[in-house]
Amino acid sequence: MEENKETLKNKNKTEKKEHKEKRKEEKVELTKEEIVAMNKKLSDAEERYLRSQADLINYRKRKDEETNKMLKYANEGLILEILPILDNFERAIKMDDDNLEDEVSKFLSGMKMVYSSLKSTLEKYGVTEIDALGKTFDPKLHEAVMTESNDKKEKDVVLEVYQKGYMLKDKVIRPAMVKVNK
Repeated sequence: MEENKETLKNKNKTEKKEHKEKRKEEKVELTKEEIVAMNKKLSDAEERYLRSQADLINYRKRKDEETNKMLKYANEGLILEILPILDNFERAIKMDDDNLEDEVSKFLSGMKMVYSSLKSTLEKYGVTEIDALGKTFDPKLHEAVMTESNDKKEKDVVLEVYQKGYMLKDKVIRPAMVKVNK
């Protein structure tokens, strides 16, 4: 039995030596062309890896920008639906004749409170009114629906605002409809 163990140990040692010698022979047998080819494969694989990493980083940046933009303007649709309601409140409030004795004036004072509450809520979410009256016409902020020639006013100045324009944070969501001096 002990002889078998010794024989097995010797056999294993011999096999290990032979295996090491074969590996040495294999290493020696590589030609310069094969080494160059392997180095090229390695550099190609490294380059593909680096490109994949760069693509992944760019993808993450794009996704983050898209997500931030989507979150920044998420309320735009709702706000665009509310703006005509705000316009109607403004038209109704203009009917006020400052006679606080009649029922219409009392009703309008309640409407003024609702209007101011609605306007402050919109402002809280980043909605701002575009200041247009008396300002130089800017096609990014204003939509010219009429023109008039008035020598007393400067050229391209907004003379009248027909419908207020609004911005959501830094984006124009509704341009102001204006009359411009020619």
